[in-house]
Parts: sequence; structure tokens; C-alpha cells
Amino acid sequence: MSNEDITLTAGDAEVTVLPENGGRVGSLRVGGVELLRQGEKFGCFPMVPWCGRIREGRFLDGAVVRQMPLNSPPHAIHGTTRDGAWTTARTTATEAVITYDLVAPWPHPGRVTQVFALTPDAFTLTTSVETYGDSFPAQIGWHPWFNRNLGTGEDVLLDFTPAWQEERGDDHLPTGKRVDPRPGPWDDCFAMPDGVDVTLTWPGQLELKVAAREQWVVVYDEQEAAVCVEPQTGPPNGLNTHPRLVTPIEPLEATTTWSWRRL
Repeated sequence: MSNEDITLTAGDAEVTVLPENGGRVGSLRVGGVELLRQGEKFGCFPMVPWCGRIREGRFLDGAVVRQMPLNSPPHAIHGTTRDGAWTTARTTATEAVITYDLVAPWPHPGRVTQVFALTPDAFTLTTSVETYGDSFPAQIGWHPWFNRNLGTGEDVLLDFTPAWQEERGDDHLPTGKRVDPRPGPWDDCFAMPDGVDVTLTWPGQLELKVAAREQWVVVYDEQEAAVCVEPQTGPPNGLNTHPRLVTPIEPLEATTTWSWRRL
């Protein structure tokens, strides 16, 4: 199939998926109102095969130290798949499946699959990583840029109750110390052992819940135009500290659902 932009519609919700631009979601409109920041680097992109920063781009892969390109010096950030073109496997009016074959600089052959499913009041993103050879450590996450303001009305409010916050060092990476959640602004990782559950409310307009069974969420709201709520399978630098293994018999899979209601 071609890699043209994909449009999904359900009720008054519309999603655009951009296979050619890193497999990202380019747009989510509800009732004609755009919820995602627009632009080539924004929307919502997949963070695979790692999330956030890897310290100095290096991680332990079995007994081998691997070096990733330092695309956010002095670290490597957000994986490799957002920089490539994905292939469309199938589409319907409300669902799309796209795939990406892992290539260098990632050292292991494998495939990443994203499944997008839209209903009138929810959008579900499921990502999986499988190996074509040896087992390897990996992470899955999503990096949505939600508009801080929907054009009229008040700025978005965030509501969530994490169990703890990962202390952030001067290098923007977790120190390994757990601290009580601190007030924002944030570029921080939080633990939610019962699953990610974050509510974004644009007062008088829309409430949107970001949910996932995963236990980690990064919240980034230091930018004027947008706020990011990023469910992920491990914390930043997690290939070193909380690796999840992709094996020939067990892929790594994660799902997040964004559900909304009008206010």
C-alpha cells in the first residue's frame, strides 16, 4: 500500500496519521477543534525503541555496550522510528495499521507495528516491537503535544496523582531517587503503579483522559504552546535502568487510550 496520509473518522472526531513523517499522528480534531500542536515535529510521535534520553547515548545490550547517535547532546533521545518512513499495512474508516523495520543505528533487526483505532469519543494507540533475531532491550512510549489553548477559553489544566516523582538531575535524567511529586512546570517522570491516568481539562470546552496500563508517564509543560503527557513502558534512560526484553517468542506491546467528553 502507499504511504499517503491516512484519515480516520468516527462521529465528529477525525485523526490524521502520517506514515511518511515518522509514523506520527499529525492531527486529532474533535468537533472541528484541533487538540494537537501542528507542525512537522509535533502532533504525537512514537518513542521506540527507547523513550526520552539515554545517558550519553550508551546502553548495555547483554554484555555489549551500544552507542546511539547523540541527537540531543550529550544524550540520545526518543528512539529512531520518528525519523523514518513507515509502511501502511491496512486501513479502514476507523482503524489503521502501519509498520517500521528497525535499521541502523539500531543494532538489531526487528519490526515495530502501530495500530490506531478511533471511536466517536476515544482514540486508542497500540504499539508493538518484535525481533527478527536475538533478544534485545526496548521501550515503547508516545509523545503527544496537546495544545495548551484551543483557541478560545482558558489554558489546559492537568490533574494526576502519581505515587512518586523520579528526581531529575542536572543532566535531565533520573538520579534513581524517588521524591514526593513537586509542583510544575515539569520535564519530569512520574510513577503510577496502577496505570497511567492523567486528565487534561480545557475549562468549559473539553476533558481528555490519557490512560495506559503502563506505570510511567513523563509530563513536559515548559513550552508555551503545548503540554506533553507521555505514557511509556519505563523511565528515561530505562534501557539501562528498567530494560524490557523483546524476545523471539514475546514481543513488547503497549497501549494508550485517549478518551474525551464535552464540557
